[in-house]
Amino acid sequence: MASFFEDSMLENYAPEDRLHKDLLIFACAFMNLAVVLWLAIYWLMGLHFSAKVPLSYQVVSVASLLHYFKTKNFVVFRFAQLSLFLFVPFMMQWSIGSSVTASGVMLWALLAPIGALVVSGWRDSVPWFVAYMLMTVISGFFDYYLATGVNSGVPMKTIGFFFALNFAAMSAIIYFLVRHFVMETDKIKSQLDQQHQLLAEEQKKSERVLLNVLPSNIAQRLKEHHGLIADGHADVTVMFADLVNFTQLTESLSPEQMVTLLNTIFSSFDEMSEKYGVEKIKTIGDAYMVVGGLSRERVDYTRDIANLALDMREYLATHPELSRYQLGIHTGIATGPVVAGVIGTKRFIYDLWGDTVNIASRLTDEALQGVIQVDKVTYNRIRHEFMFDPPATINVKGKGEMTMYRLTGIIAETRDSAALRTGAV
Repeated sequence: MASFFEDSMLENYAPEDRLHKDLLIFACAFMNLAVVLWLAIYWLMGLHFSAKVPLSYQVVSVASLLHYFKTKNFVVFRFAQLSLFLFVPFMMQWSIGSSVTASGVMLWALLAPIGALVVSGWRDSVPWFVAYMLMTVISGFFDYYLATGVNSGVPMKTIGFFFALNFAAMSAIIYFLVRHFVMETDKIKSQLDQQHQLLAEEQKKSERVLLNVLPSNIAQRLKEHHGLIADGHADVTVMFADLVNFTQLTESLSPEQMVTLLNTIFSSFDEMSEKYGVEKIKTIGDAYMVVGGLSRERVDYTRDIANLALDMREYLATHPELSRYQLGIHTGIATGPVVAGVIGTKRFIYDLWGDTVNIASRLTDEALQGVIQVDKVTYNRIRHEFMFDPPATINVKGKGEMTMYRLTGIIAETRDSAALRTGAV
């Protein structure tokens, strides 16, 4: 009952609150229907004074219901209805005589704590239950010391009939009230389950987007930890692949055609990268950056990168829909240590830094169309499986002169084993 003093003008439209309001209106309607029957019976029996009690109840109950519809003040409505449920049955009983002569009409007061339980929660129902028990004790005291027995003029047959009627009606109201509560609770649970399922689907979509942006192990770490992600890798193989003639081609294409073409090419590159188990890092304009060796799941990542470079070159040279654009590709590959990490808090990216990245980028810039250039470390690691042109010397900014090798193809006897590893045959 203390909740009567709450600030009730803040309306909450949560499903649970709507259920509580519907339940109380449901109980109010049942009680008013029952009151009409009791009013008619008492009047016909000549108990005019006792008939005024249900009549007064009905007037006050309907007034509080109209006030709620007008103001939407549920707390006032709840307090008024529960108070009527609690006090009016005892007033009816006392106006007739004892609990026996009134046929146990006080049982109707049990609707107050039961109603509070289902519309307010168990904590708010405690004061109402205590009040009900207190009124029951007081009524028992009156029965013991002040009861007039059958002097009220109500025949024992009628008293017995009213006992059955009171118990049946009250039991029916409590049953249907609780039944409605359980049914609506199940509906709310079903709605919550559907919302949870939709939320889980949206979470899966977000995770897929995250996996498209970041390597899987980095995405998992980012979900679990919100701190800085930075790792040092002692040995990885980095590749840059840059499209040739794409800039000039864009001058003759519409924006939609240009983006569609680039998406077609890079989507195919993504599939190739996934086939060889290497990680795409990013695209920079018409350049594609990929690295092998971050996860250590494949030990032959340098060989995987070399195979990927050859497949990408062949794809651009032989794809029927791309041949008319006369696009080419030049590629640079370097092997060595890098620093990797996630930067940014919005639109974050996973990137690599270090001499190995700079060397791969420089080798790409120095390569001609269709040429795949690798550094000495990469060459030494895969020279028994791939074919190379004789070494050449280039000048790398910040590093001076360095030796590089041009990768031309795969050695014949290793071709079949490589195809078997990647599932190509």
